Amino acid sequence: SNWSRLIRYTEAGYLPIDNNRAERAIRPFVIGRKAWLFSDTPKGATASAQLYSLVETARANGQEPYAWLRHILERLPAAQSVEDYEALLPWNCTPTAPL
Repeated sequence: SNWSRLIRYTEAGYLPIDNNRAERAIRPFVIGRKAWLFSDTPKGATASAQLYSLVETARANGQEPYAWLRHILERLPAAQSVEDYEALLPWNCTPTAPL
């Protein structure tokens, strides 16, 4: 009953035969899962999750995470308007070279 779904990738050459790309994308979380079990406090676990979210959002938008984080953390104190904050989002931002 699933044959049509199973052979779909043969009909559309751009579809991958496996899910290796997805597996590689989640590997850091799977490896880190054991370390997260031993977070000292709920606030520490929340902070780790938020940092991972920022890093993965930067990657998903074609940014190098360290350069983007450095860029926004240097400019965040000067942001005063919604437009200033929106300019720092990874899909709107072009980090400058490290100093």
